[in-house]
Amino acid sequence: MVNVTAAMVKHLREKTGAGMMDCKNALGETGGEIEAAIDWLRKKGLSRAAKKSGRIAADGLVAVFVRGFDGAVAELNSETDFVARNAEFQALARNLPRLAVETGATDVEALKAAAYPGGGTLGDAIANAISTIGENITLRRAATVHVGQGFIGRYMHNAVSEGLGKIGVLVALESKGDPQSLAPLGRLIALHVAATNPLALDSAGLDLAAVTRERAVLAGKNAGKPAHVLERIIESGLKTYFKEVCLLDQPSIHAEHVGKTIGQAVKEAEKIAGAPISLKSFVRYALGEGIEKPGPDIASDVAAARGEI
Repeated sequence: MVNVTAAMVKHLREKTGAGMMDCKNALGETGGEIEAAIDWLRKKGLSRAAKKSGRIAADGLVAVFVRGFDGAVAELNSETDFVARNAEFQALARNLPRLAVETGATDVEALKAAAYPGGGTLGDAIANAISTIGENITLRRAATVHVGQGFIGRYMHNAVSEGLGKIGVLVALESKGDPQSLAPLGRLIALHVAATNPLALDSAGLDLAAVTRERAVLAGKNAGKPAHVLERIIESGLKTYFKEVCLLDQPSIHAEHVGKTIGQAVKEAEKIAGAPISLKSFVRYALGEGIEKPGPDIASDVAAARGEI
């Protein structure tokens, strides 16, 4: 009997998307022949994941999870919103940020290699879900936040159930103050982040390319002005830009903080908390952002309607 190695199983799994044990069984049944093993899996209906893997998955769910001083957010994509309402898909999505908190992993491949509740890895669970549900499913990304002391605020927009929805936000407040007094502030800031989509906590956290691009736009708008005047205009314009895209500099959208920036609202909350508060970090995931969905193929649709394809 052929010796089925881990490398052989991995290779077959990458080609078919089938589960690890299914790949091992297929290789054992076919004497280690990869192509024969692929056919064996196809006959058993276990290689459906491979057929789905090329499809664009831009729908799905964002999931958030908070436990104590740790929180995580993850995005699991499907091809359609119909699948996002599937109970199995939702259970899989709900487990993702929990797994990120428990393992500390946020890299997609590291997460997929992590042990999954009930046996196997997360990668196995995703492959099995693809085979069962019949659509391509992809773990797109995950992120974690942590505080040594304090509170992690969260908000889910367009929630379909607890911790699942279309926009997920986590806000990390570091403080030795009363956690209960931090909770309202954390939620309000999370709501603010969901609405305004800041690019960074402050100007120091902005991508240098974004600042350079903004500087170039300001320079182009004011071309021809004396150099010393142009520089003052650019610096003033950048300050305005920072107020628009940096969380701490943004004017709060909430009536409770009317006329105050988020940074000022945090400072004011220290009186209630009884200790300094640091807005340490935030994460905002919006479902499908940045994924290019293909437009309708009108020519193909017409041809299909005419029976040409």
